[in-house]
Amino acid sequence: MKKLLMFIMMGVLSATITHAETNASKEALKKAMEKEKKYAREGVFYKADEYDFKGSQVDPKSLDKIQAIEPDYDFDMDTGVYDD
Repeated sequence: MKKLLMFIMMGVLSATITHAETNASKEALKKAMEKEKKYAREGVFYKADEYDFKGSQVDPKSLDKIQAIEPDYDFDMDTGVYDD
């Protein structure tokens, strides 16, 4: 009798776990399908072929006018700033 009861409990437990895994995989599949639908709707946004980037290009000749920033080697974190 105990073996029959244990067998039934194991069967119910495995069925419950299988059902939970199936629902989880269905939810994951549903989320992935929603992402694909969103990409299909907004697909034009992700394609760079339709954009004109010429306005944001940098002229290499204008880079010579930018001043180089020299690092300050005198900075010491051990003195003054972080003392209590």
